[in-house]
Amino acid sequence: MITFVLIAIAAILVTIGLVWLIDKYVPIKIKPVITIVLWVLIAYLGYLTFMSVYNPILFNQVKEKRYVKVIEKLVDIRDSELAYNEVNGKFTDNFDSLVHFIETGQYAIIERRDSTIIDEELTKLYRGVEMKKDIRIIDTLGFVSVKDSLFKSSERFKTMMNVPFAKEGTKFKLEAGELGDVGEKIAVFEASILKSDILHDQQRDYIIQENQVNSVEEINGNTIRVGSMDQVKTNGNWPKVYDTK
Repeated sequence: MITFVLIAIAAILVTIGLVWLIDKYVPIKIKPVITIVLWVLIAYLGYLTFMSVYNPILFNQVKEKRYVKVIEKLVDIRDSELAYNEVNGKFTDNFDSLVHFIETGQYAIIERRDSTIIDEELTKLYRGVEMKKDIRIIDTLGFVSVKDSLFKSSERFKTMMNVPFAKEGTKFKLEAGELGDVGEKIAVFEASILKSDILHDQQRDYIIQENQVNSVEEINGNTIRVGSMDQVKTNGNWPKVYDTK
């Protein structure tokens, strides 16, 4: 891009030089026609130079606007998955199941309190000497709707699987599974979408550059994701500037 700008500027300067030479040495009869053509060429090259600088700015504006909306959806998916895991002890890779859970699921409202009781086995062991042990009692006080807790009156969870600005019908990829050895399994999930799906209507060169970005201030790689199928984590791969929540 920088090379093109330099070439365009050089061409403009050369053209201006030609205008000056024509004005000084070309016969008066044909001078106006050639001069007009050259000034049109200067204007065109100036326009190309301006757009070569302005188009990347427009692309970044479009990209940032779209990424914010996509990340809002991924955050909703993450919150829904965490609620699903809290109630069911695992994550799901099925959006229909996740939406149904949001509509019908409930959190248990519990109260934890410490207490002391007689340890009957130790009391027998010490021949009637009363021995005590500490225990934690968990009481269920009631239940609250998952939907009310996460989304209140909003129905946006019903469309959280649809990718904003992508081609119609494009959905986030949703995976779920477990990591770890037998007996120490930890549930994991990942929701993701390719940048190229979000930016499908933009210039190909800009999309290729975006997929190769490597910066702490940007979303690195060719995918926007939350969670991971390889690590135990539930955060996204975007910097905080994109997370409106």
